[in-house]
Order: sequence, then C-alpha cells, then structure tokens
Amino acid sequence: MNTGKMKHLLFLSIVATACAGAITTVHASGQTTGMQQQESVQPGSDTWITTKVKADLLATKDISGLEIKVETVNGVVTLSGDVDSQAEADKAVAVTQGIKGVSRVDNRLVVRGNR
Repeated sequence: MNTGKMKHLLFLSIVATACAGAITTVHASGQTTGMQQQESVQPGSDTWITTKVKADLLATKDISGLEIKVETVNGVVTLSGDVDSQAEADKAVAVTQGIKGVSRVDNRLVVRGNR
C-alpha cells in the first residue's frame, strides 16, 4: 500500500472515530432512544482517547487498525474485533496502555484462528 493511500485511510479513520465519539457523547448525555447507555463523566476526554488510540493503532506496524473497534468510557478503553495473532492483540493493548488518559484496557480482541 502506498504512503499517500495509507495517510488518506488514517485521516478518514480519525474523522470517523471522532464522529462516532461525538454520537456516543450525545447518547451518554441522556438523549437516548430507549437504549441503555453507560454514562461517561468525561465525554470530551473519552472522545479524544478513542481518537488517539485509533490513530496510533492505524499508524503502528503489524496491527490491522481497521479491524479493531475502540470504545472509551471514563478512561477505560475496550478493544474488540478480530486480529491475526496473539502478538498483534498484545501489541494493540500495549499501544493503548501507552496513551495518556487511559486508566485500563479491556481486551476483547479475538484471534482469528482461535474461534
């Protein structure tokens, strides 16, 4: 994959993640449609953390960042989705733990061969 295409995908992912975080913030603020939501006391920080985690995962070699879903509530980051190996899952958790504001990582990543 060429560098220009990778940068474009990274940018689109960051924008999509930021939009998803904003939607989650609106729902967590009580404007839900009957769905039960876990409320965050720091929605702005959570959105920033989610965006930063997603961007770092996309920029890290040997991590398929497009396959990993990132959600943050009160500094607790949940990683979910499919990865190719346990090493990839461990690396994703390590990258996430290194981000300022992350209090804990809930690793729900599934190694494709271990289903």
